[in-house]
Amino acid sequence: MTLPAPDADLPPEKCPDRPAADGGQETDQGPQPEGERIGLTVEARAHGWRVDHYLTRLFPNHSRAALQRAIVSGHVVVNGLTIRPSRRLRVNDRIDVQLPDGDESRIRPENLPLDILYEDDAIVVVNKAAGMVVHPGRGTYSGTLAAALQYHFDELSSVAGRHRPGIVHRLDRDTSGVILVARDNQVHQMVSRQFEQRTVKKEYRAIVRGIPELESDFIRTHVCVHTRVREKMMVCAPGGRSREAVTFYRVLEHLGGFALMALHPHTGRTHQLRVHMQHIGTPIIADRLYTGETAFRRSHIGPAEPETDTILMSRQALHAFRLAIRHPVSGKAMEFEAPLPPDMQQTLDALRSAAAER
Repeated sequence: MTLPAPDADLPPEKCPDRPAADGGQETDQGPQPEGERIGLTVEARAHGWRVDHYLTRLFPNHSRAALQRAIVSGHVVVNGLTIRPSRRLRVNDRIDVQLPDGDESRIRPENLPLDILYEDDAIVVVNKAAGMVVHPGRGTYSGTLAAALQYHFDELSSVAGRHRPGIVHRLDRDTSGVILVARDNQVHQMVSRQFEQRTVKKEYRAIVRGIPELESDFIRTHVCVHTRVREKMMVCAPGGRSREAVTFYRVLEHLGGFALMALHPHTGRTHQLRVHMQHIGTPIIADRLYTGETAFRRSHIGPAEPETDTILMSRQALHAFRLAIRHPVSGKAMEFEAPLPPDMQQTLDALRSAAAER
């Protein structure tokens, strides 16, 4: 179902080893006493973590120093007791956090169109359009998925902060496709646990330049922030601030000197699929950040007259095609699929036509 657009006359986790996601911005505003209270239960993956490190991961709009001040001032309690920032967490610890108002105040709702694939009392599944930033930041404060969600749904989880209402995971600005939204904090934590345990199955579609040596394979590397360009990630040696990244790929279709790929990320690192495709020598077409290619034109497929040399893709040809989870309330296995968007479909059609002529 597609929710209506405005009237015609009206206009992601902060870690030291990763850049902010497209549209993401960290702020240094610490918690204030008048802020919102949120209750959390510590999951297995966070056992043994320092409480300040854990909260920094959960609330990326706040610096670790700001959260440490909140802990010391008593605005964070564990199992009903005040604690130190260095306190180590245990599974099922209960944390009560008082979040600030100010920069973390509720974002302004905007009546933007949303392509809703599924919704019930617990979750909403959206087919995000390419070009839509997931949440405000880095100079983008309107036209976001978060603002649209705030308008169309009365209640959404606030675990990730008020700039990210209901948002459990992220997609880059120019990546289209399936994204899941939680409608309350308990559901958010249950779904997040599935992501952490890697039981969520994700499949992407990508159009790449070149053909991989193998029809299917695992790519297992470590990635870190690029040494010269902070907005990029790169494959690097293990150790330090690097993190392991694992992707399974399968070639779905040969298209002359191009290929349609199915990509299954087993980890969720920033720009993982884009970096991995470049790493094996088959970069995603029109990936401005990783290839410098600002657009994919008909002349990239074969000879074209100036008047017919139209732009087929003006963003990376990457689409979150399918997401499979267990429903956080019923436990039922569910699968959501978003059809290829028009720009990717027209590019595929052009590539198929050229390949058939050859």
